[in-house]
Amino acid sequence: MAKDPKFTPGEITQIAWYTARMAKRGIASQTVYQGDLERKVDRIIDRARERTEQEEREAAAAKKSGKRK
Repeated sequence: MAKDPKFTPGEITQIAWYTARMAKRGIASQTVYQGDLERKVDRIIDRARERTEQEEREAAAAKKSGKRK
């Protein structure tokens, strides 16, 4: 299982916004399609996960070469 990514304040806001929209659609009807919003949230999480992994790789490389960041 992948580690949980670190989210920026903007990403947290976007996820909250899409979650609220999903809840609003859910109130309207249980059969309303929400896959588009779920994909948007998944993309935000994937971007954050990739960024976190890249930061970890850069930190490891800097530590290995003896540089501070």
